Amino acid sequence: MHRTRAYRDGSLVGEDFALDDVSDYLESDDCMIWVDFVSPTQADLDKVGEEMNLHELAIEDALEHGQRPKLDRYEKFLFAVMYDVDFDPESGDLATREVKAFITRRAMVTIHDESFDISLVTKTWDDNRDLAQKGVAFLVWGLLDRIVDRHYDTADALDDAIDGLEENLFDLKQQTMEIQRRSFALRKSLVTLRRVVNPMREILNTLLRRDDTQFAPDMGPYFQDVYDHVLRVIEQTDSLRDLVSTILDTNLSIQSNRMNLVMKKVTSWAGIIAVPTAITGFFGQNVPFPGYSHEWGFALSSVSIVAISVVLYASFKKRDWL
Repeated sequence: MHRTRAYRDGSLVGEDFALDDVSDYLESDDCMIWVDFVSPTQADLDKVGEEMNLHELAIEDALEHGQRPKLDRYEKFLFAVMYDVDFDPESGDLATREVKAFITRRAMVTIHDESFDISLVTKTWDDNRDLAQKGVAFLVWGLLDRIVDRHYDTADALDDAIDGLEENLFDLKQQTMEIQRRSFALRKSLVTLRRVVNPMREILNTLLRRDDTQFAPDMGPYFQDVYDHVLRVIEQTDSLRDLVSTILDTNLSIQSNRMNLVMKKVTSWAGIIAVPTAITGFFGQNVPFPGYSHEWGFALSSVSIVAISVVLYASFKKRDWL
């Protein structure tokens, strides 16, 4: 499955045409094209590679999954690997989608699976039609802007999720294991987000170089805006990762403090209960002693139990052990 577009002098002149027509459009110097593949086969990429003179090593990389985000420079084109992200606030999990692109002087080919919504990118292009005359840089900017915006939104969503975690941290009714589980899930998502966002800085740096003749110089401010968003996301993920680590440590400390409080209460009640046990045990001896078999002995033991227990309870309560 594929989609195509052709622009001439900043205007859309063709859409969803056959791959065989790509070379026909490229014969015109004032025309640029975009080809989008959803889970392409080797034959698909070989065909477009012949039309656009792409290197076989780059085509091999395009078919290989799980590559790190990067921007490789070839003699006549660039090859980029990026990741779109999708955050689930309920589970705290972060899903990534690999997006690859071949970028030539007058064409861009994007490759992804069906989970990536390419219509968001085309909407960015349609909303900024006045920039289409800038050349293929316009297509590249639209793709990067949409992906980085998703990173930006995901970082804000993670921030909100961590804020909610902080609010529940000191809730006595909150399940400790649930906070622990969600903290680890959010931390894992932050690590994943940081892993796909950090290389975007190098990709934007390469595209912002003034000696790169494949891009119009007046598109620099637009790429710079995307670059600023990347820096903000990187800074935010770093601070949020430290915050999640603090929440994990704080949760363990609270759990330990609660355990100490429980142990103090149990120990205090055990000390109070030991008093009647000791006194009744003494007066229950089967040998004669003062008060043995007399009513005043029973009264003495009962008063001793109550008096000593009250003294211990008051002492423990004063020390905040009960």
